[in-house]
Amino acid sequence: MTRVIYRFRFLPLVMVAVLAAVSPMAAQAATAPGLGTASNFAVLSAAPNGGGAVTCTDGTITGNVGSSGARASVVQTNCPISGAIIAPVSAQVIADFNSAYAAYAAIPCDQVLTGTLAGVTLTPGVYCFDAAATLTGTLTLKGPANGTWIFKIGTSGTGALTGTSFTVVMAGGGVPCNVNWWVAQAATMTDSNFIGTILAGAAITLTRGTFQGDALAKAAVTITGTAVTGCPGGKGHEGQEKQHCNQG
Repeated sequence: MTRVIYRFRFLPLVMVAVLAAVSPMAAQAATAPGLGTASNFAVLSAAPNGGGAVTCTDGTITGNVGSSGARASVVQTNCPISGAIIAPVSAQVIADFNSAYAAYAAIPCDQVLTGTLAGVTLTPGVYCFDAAATLTGTLTLKGPANGTWIFKIGTSGTGALTGTSFTVVMAGGGVPCNVNWWVAQAATMTDSNFIGTILAGAAITLTRGTFQGDALAKAAVTITGTAVTGCPGGKGHEGQEKQHCNQG
């Protein structure tokens, strides 16, 4: 009888130990939804009804640029683009972007964040802001090469992402193209060195600094004095082959 009592007494402790061991693994196991044909673009303005617009001034874009608008909706002023300019993009590109955007919106949160994230180090997982996020300082993302970070801004339904003098750095072998930011509304980066792909529900505005990832928006994308480097070919998102478009 005594053995039975001790066995049940220590059972809760065993369960706690198991959960503690599993939780970090679950966070690292977070997966990002595939972008489909939208992953072909470093910059994409997927505004509805042909209303896309991309404007780049005194910057650089490494990768393809797409717009749902006509060719004239992509405006370059002292802004070399290494890839193709495709405007208007196909209906499939718009559909794939909208599908991915909805899929990100449905991902449950591992942790709710507040504050500027200055001086914070985060391991792989799904991190959420209920409303707007105003970020500054340095955020460190520490994890293995197969780790995935997903940030969701405005999970309550509204919320913009704003970064000013905000820097994201990788540590421990983490890969920039495994970082993803879903934003309910607009995303604005100023004097920032940003890492990650943004899927914005409104416009994306990048002013000075660097941007390593894809800028994908449901409205206009405006780039001023920013070096944008899109995710490389191959398996840029969720193991999907990323095809480069050379036409246009």
